[in-house]
Amino acid sequence: MMDRIQGALLAGFHGPVANMVLLGAILSLSILADTIASRTRVPRISILVLIGVLVAFVHQVLLGNPAGTLLDGMSEPLIQLALVMVAFLLGSELTVDRLRVTGPLVLVISLFVIVIGGLTVGAGLMSLGFPLAVAVALAAISVATDPAAVSETVKEHRDTRLRARVLLGIVAIDDGWGIIVFGLCMSVLGYLLSNDGYVALTHALWELGGAVLLGLAMGLPAAWLTGRLKPGEPTQVEAMAIMLLLAGLSSLLAVSALLASMVTGTLIANLSAHHTRSFREIEHIEWPFLVFFFVLSGASIDLYQLNDALWLTGAYILLRLLGRLAGGWVAVRFARTPQEDLPADIGLALTPQAGVAIGMALLFGERFPEYQHLVLPVVVSSTVLFELLGPLLVRRVLR
Repeated sequence: MMDRIQGALLAGFHGPVANMVLLGAILSLSILADTIASRTRVPRISILVLIGVLVAFVHQVLLGNPAGTLLDGMSEPLIQLALVMVAFLLGSELTVDRLRVTGPLVLVISLFVIVIGGLTVGAGLMSLGFPLAVAVALAAISVATDPAAVSETVKEHRDTRLRARVLLGIVAIDDGWGIIVFGLCMSVLGYLLSNDGYVALTHALWELGGAVLLGLAMGLPAAWLTGRLKPGEPTQVEAMAIMLLLAGLSSLLAVSALLASMVTGTLIANLSAHHTRSFREIEHIEWPFLVFFFVLSGASIDLYQLNDALWLTGAYILLRLLGRLAGGWVAVRFARTPQEDLPADIGLALTPQAGVAIGMALLFGERFPEYQHLVLPVVVSSTVLFELLGPLLVRRVLR
């Protein structure tokens, strides 16, 4: 009798049933990650990514399954939805009032760090002999910064000096620039690597222009609707509807989901008088999807091809640190700000990376699957390192 029951349970534990159990286990492990993070001060993002790598080890090594078969295709829509939420919330930071308060100093420094840092990574990797697609992709991904790690460290120090205000202003808009740069780089790569230049150029223009059009089509009516619904469940339904439509329509129309979501969030933030309601509802439900995102990102690594990415990982980490340092140094010299107000090594405080960088790597892997085994492990492993090292560098700059 017991053998029959056990056989029935094992027979039923596959497909959707196994996927539901795995998703529940991932959420349960995230509670453990929160506990470990609170007691050890290790960033919970790093812990979640490492949990994902452990899942990959069990799935690929112990169970003998190939990489990319986890959750039977459910990973991609969950990751896409989390990315849409992140980009939508980033769009809410790009308001006219905030940019006016941020001031030209922050814009100058952020642009110098982005341009010099990206060029350093891209040119450095190409000079070392890595493929053009890999060098350009990692140069674009290197632009992204983790706002939470920087802002939390600044708040811990209770620093109100100019350097602290500049750092907070930069990280508020840095990922927005990163999404734009990444979209442009992917379009240029598609054009350069295509055999048919006209088709590739048309696709690139549609990927960017179509994303802006989709953002307008979603953002304008959403800005009108937001605030006319009562707070609570109706607003939550509205916010989830926007997220699902953005994720689905971006894939259906083959446009940049990150750019479309950021345009939508920016429009709502600038045009709606009660825009904070939708963004608050997304913030309330965002974390479970981010848990799936970070764990599944770590689980997406092909463990049998990690050796190919070791040299590239070391080169990327060193070049990104060098690019951030050089970009900040040039920006401070250009701004002609006294050394005691803005230190020359301010770019080192912008090294933490998190979800946006990993999301870009996943999107690059979908677009150029022949290079996924190189880029994804580099970004995931460097993100863990930068999340651990970044707060230490922020404290150094604040001292």
